[in-house]
Amino acid sequence: MKNHFDHISFECSKLVTQRYSTSFTLGTRMLASKHRKHIYNIYGFVRFADEIVDSFHNFDKNDLLKKFEEDLGHALDSRISLNPILNSFQYTVHKNNIHQDLIDAFLKSMNMDLYKRKYNTEEEYEEYIYGSADAVGLMCLNVFLEGDERLYQQLKAQAMALGSAFQKVNFLRDLNADFEILDRTYFPNLDLTNFNEKSKATIISEIELDFDHALEGIFMLPGSARLGVYTAYKYYRKLLDKLKKTPSKKIKSARIRVPNYQKMSVLAQSYLKFHLNLL
Repeated sequence: MKNHFDHISFECSKLVTQRYSTSFTLGTRMLASKHRKHIYNIYGFVRFADEIVDSFHNFDKNDLLKKFEEDLGHALDSRISLNPILNSFQYTVHKNNIHQDLIDAFLKSMNMDLYKRKYNTEEEYEEYIYGSADAVGLMCLNVFLEGDERLYQQLKAQAMALGSAFQKVNFLRDLNADFEILDRTYFPNLDLTNFNEKSKATIISEIELDFDHALEGIFMLPGSARLGVYTAYKYYRKLLDKLKKTPSKKIKSARIRVPNYQKMSVLAQSYLKFHLNLL
C-alpha cells in the first residue's frame, strides 16, 4: 500500500537526519509533531544532494547529481519515487506548496559545487548562499506557516538571514576541510594562507548581523515552530561564540565542535524560556 511505503520513506528521511546531524535533530524534536516529518523530509533531500557533491570522490559526481535531479523531476511529476528520500521530499513539496524556484535555486548551488572552487565576488557568494541555505530556510518557512502567504512574505527576509547565518557559520567551521579536501573557498577575496584575526573578525561581524536580523523573525513564528527554530538558532550562536574565542590559526587546522553536554544545555535553556513565555 502507498501509505505504508510513504511511512517507510518518512522514516528513512528521519534516520538520515539523526545520523548526519545531532544538532538539527534536537531542534527538529522541539517542533510540533505536525511539522517534524516535513522538516526531516527536507533535510534528507538536502543532505543527499550535498553528499553527492562533497563526498563521492571516486565516482562521477556530475552524473550522479544529474541522475538525482532527473529522479526528483519524475518524483514531483508522478508524486512517487522508489527512492524513499525523494518520495518523502515530493510528499512534503506537494503538501506544503513549496515553490519550484526554491528547489531549482538549491540544485543550482549544488551544481556550482561541482566546478566552482573560489568565489571572487559578493554576487557569486550571495547567489550560492541563497540556493544552498536561504532557499532551504524558505522551504521550512512554508511548512511552519501552513499556507499563510501574508506572514510568509513578512518573514521571508528573516528566514533567509537565518539560513545565511547557519551557512556562514558552517563555512567558518569547515574552513580547513573545504580548502584541503574539496579545494573550495567560499568567502570572497579570502586568502586562506593569510587568514588572521582581522579577517576572522570581519566574517564573524557579518554573521552576527544576519543572526540579529533573523531573531526578529523567530519571535514572530507560530508557537508550533518557534521553540525548534530558536533552539537551532541558539546552537549556532553557541558555535559562533566558540569560533570567536578560537584563534584563527586553530580554525585553519581543526574543525571546531560544540560538545554534546553543551548542546543539551542549549536545549534545556531554550525549552525553559519557551515555557516561561519568554520567546
